[in-house]
Amino acid sequence: MPISDPESYYDENDESEWDRLTATLHGQLEWSGTVAQLEANLPDTGHILDVGGGAGRYAVWLAEQGYDVTLVDPSKGQRAIAQEKIAEHGYEERVAVEAGDVRDLGFDQDVFDATLCLGGPLSHVLDADERVAAVRELHRVTKAGSPVFASVMGRLNWLMLSLVGRSEHLVHADELAETGDYDRSFVAQLDHDAAFTETHFFRADEFKALLEAGGVTVETLVGLEGLASVLAAPSLRETADELSAHELAGVQALVDELRTDRTVVDMSAHMLAVCRA
Repeated sequence: MPISDPESYYDENDESEWDRLTATLHGQLEWSGTVAQLEANLPDTGHILDVGGGAGRYAVWLAEQGYDVTLVDPSKGQRAIAQEKIAEHGYEERVAVEAGDVRDLGFDQDVFDATLCLGGPLSHVLDADERVAAVRELHRVTKAGSPVFASVMGRLNWLMLSLVGRSEHLVHADELAETGDYDRSFVAQLDHDAAFTETHFFRADEFKALLEAGGVTVETLVGLEGLASVLAAPSLRETADELSAHELAGVQALVDELRTDRTVVDMSAHMLAVCRA
């Protein structure tokens, strides 16, 4: 199967996106690390923009905390799941769901009290200039001095998982290490189906430079799964599933301790930036 564009991919995997942050250890670590930064940096009240909000997991959490939320996503399937989950939780009056793209948000300037772009919407923008334009949009629609939260997918983790899993990507791993681009031209070289949708995988310094080029001030970079990112490898998932509560607490403590270590940030499956507009 050839590689799909992100909108089609997320249309086809709509329900799994709602479950992604709770079904596995690495998903739970991504969630808990993100929520910790939101709790520490969000304003007490306000209107929050959730860009690329997908199935609505963060939007529902924000509504539970008392915020008004606008979720935008290009995927029709994701928006449908989000509307369903928002209704199930009784937040139809608090959360609006709209079609939208991070590169052209269509809102007035300085509208939102905080903006989220979580899980990797920026990773699915392949063109470097368009990625800068996307960050400028996040900056533009957020009130001056208000927080902007963005997370992307890490390049080194993708390469490490290829090594641990003896992936067919190893044949051209050096190219992916250089460019970070998992795109049509890369997949065309491989003698197997695409493993994911079109994605640019980031290095930490590259991510910080992108955000600064887009006009936001980076306050903190964190590795969400940290050293535990490797537990997403198929050969280690059973090990992760069998960890005791005591062992899981130890994993969480390890991830928390090294959360802002730049080497660990660079190795993490997802890296999160806390910024100011």
